[in-house]
Amino acid sequence: MDFCFSPLFSGSSGNSLYISAGGVSVLIDAGGTGAQIETALNAVEVKSSDLDAILITHEHSDHIKGAGVFSRRHDIPIYANHATWKAMKNKIGSVSEKNKREFNQSFYLKDLLVEPYSIPHDAVDPVCFSLSYNGIKLSTVSDLGHYTKKLLSKLENSNVVLLESNHDIEMLRQGSYPMYLKRRILGTKGHLSNDMAAKAAYELVTLGVRGIMLSHLSEENNSESIAYKTVSEYLEKKGIEVNRHIALSVLKKECDAFMYRIGGNDIG
Repeated sequence: MDFCFSPLFSGSSGNSLYISAGGVSVLIDAGGTGAQIETALNAVEVKSSDLDAILITHEHSDHIKGAGVFSRRHDIPIYANHATWKAMKNKIGSVSEKNKREFNQSFYLKDLLVEPYSIPHDAVDPVCFSLSYNGIKLSTVSDLGHYTKKLLSKLENSNVVLLESNHDIEMLRQGSYPMYLKRRILGTKGHLSNDMAAKAAYELVTLGVRGIMLSHLSEENNSESIAYKTVSEYLEKKGIEVNRHIALSVLKKECDAFMYRIGGNDIG
C-alpha cells in the first residue's frame, strides 16, 4: 500500500497536509476554511468523508480554522494534546465528545505510527509530527523559533521532511510589519528564517533525510526563489549536492494539486 501525501496549504494564512498510508487518511492541521479544504481535497481526488483523523500541531488560527467545521460536517475525530485542546476548544466550535481525542505520546491509527514531538513556539504546547508506515517516514516541522539537535534527531531517516523556511531576515527587518511582530517572529519561539532552515537542512541530511520541502513561507517577508537559493547554496558550501544527495523543493502558499507517492528512496 502506497504512502501518499499532498500539501494542501502552506503559509501564514493557512496550513494543511493530507497523508494516506496503512489504510488511514489524515490531515495534519486544518488551517483553511471548510470550503477551501474541501476544494483542495477534491483537487487531489480525495473524499473528505474518507478522512480518519485531523491531527493538530497547535492552536493558532492558521492551523485550526477549519478543524471544527470539518469534524462536524464529516464526523471526523480531532487529535490534539491536552493543553492544545483547552486553548482551541472555544475557537473551533462544538465537537462531539466521541471525536475529541487526546494524546500525550506516540500512538497508532491502524498501522500508521504517529509520533508527536514538542517544539519551541509561542503556543501552549506545540508539536510537530513524524508519521511512519512500512519503513517509510514523513515528518513535518514548522512554527518553531529555533531548532535543537535533539529535535532534529527525532526526524532521523525520514524519507521527506517538510521544514519551515518562514522569512528572509533582512526582508523582515526592512518590511512593514510592526516592531512587536518582527520581534515575535525573530524570537526563539517565533519562526525559522531561511538561514536557520539552511543549517537545519544540513543537519537533516547528515541524519539520513532524503527529501526536504521548504514550507510555511511568509507572503511578505520571503519568496520561493530566495528560500530555495539560501538553503541550496548553504548545502552546496557544505558539500551536499542538491538533487544528488538531497531532493529539495519549496511549497507554494496554495500548493499545486498533486499527490506525492513515496516508495523506498523515491518521491514521485
